[in-house]
Amino acid sequence: MKTRQELKLQAKEAMRAQRGTAILLLLVYCLVAAALGVVDFWLPFTNTVARTWANASGAGFEVYFSWVFSIGMLLSSVMVINMYGEFVRIYRRETASVGALFTGYGVNFLRKLGGMLWMGLWLFLWSLLFIIPGIIKGFSYAMTPFILADKPDVTAREALRMSRRMMAGNKGRLFVLVLSFFGWAILSAFTLGILAIVFVGPYYYTTLAGFYEEVRD
Repeated sequence: MKTRQELKLQAKEAMRAQRGTAILLLLVYCLVAAALGVVDFWLPFTNTVARTWANASGAGFEVYFSWVFSIGMLLSSVMVINMYGEFVRIYRRETASVGALFTGYGVNFLRKLGGMLWMGLWLFLWSLLFIIPGIIKGFSYAMTPFILADKPDVTAREALRMSRRMMAGNKGRLFVLVLSFFGWAILSAFTLGILAIVFVGPYYYTTLAGFYEEVRD
C-alpha cells in the first residue's frame, strides 16, 4: 500500500493533467451548495412574508418553500457521488467530465440517493452516542460515496457494509491523511477560499480518490 506521501504525489500529478476539469468540478458543486445555502437563509423570511400576504389578502392559504430546499439537498447529495466518481477518473488518469455532475443523475439515481440517506441515518444514530462515535463511524463510512459512484452493481446498503470492511484498520490512515491538509485549509482561509477552489480542493479530493483505490485493491 502506498505511503501518504506517495499517494499525495501521485494525486497531484494526476490532478495536474486535468487541472481545469478538477477545478470546474469543485466550483460547480460549490456554486450549487452556495445556492442552497442562500435558499435556506431566506426561507424563514420568505415564509413570513407569504403568511403576512395571505392573511392580509384573505386568500386563506399559506405559501411554503421549504420543499425546494429539501429537494435541493437530496439532489446535492447525489451530485456529491457524481463528483467523487469523476475524481476517481482523474486519479486513474481517465478523462473526467464536468457534465457528469448532471448526467450522472440518470444513472442509478434512487440507488445513489438511498445510499447517502442510509449513510446519513446511521451517522445520525451514532452521533447520538456523543461526538467521538459519530466521527469514528464517519471515517468508517467514508468510502460509501466512492463505492456508489464506482460500483453500479453494489446496492445502497451493501455499499455501507463494504465501506466498513474496506476501512477496517484504515481509519487511522485516513484520519492522518485528512489532517495533513490542515495547513492548506488555513492558507485557503487567508485567500477567502480562492486557493481551495483552484488547488487545495481538487488536490484533496483526488487524494481521497487515490486512497479509495488503495483500500479497494
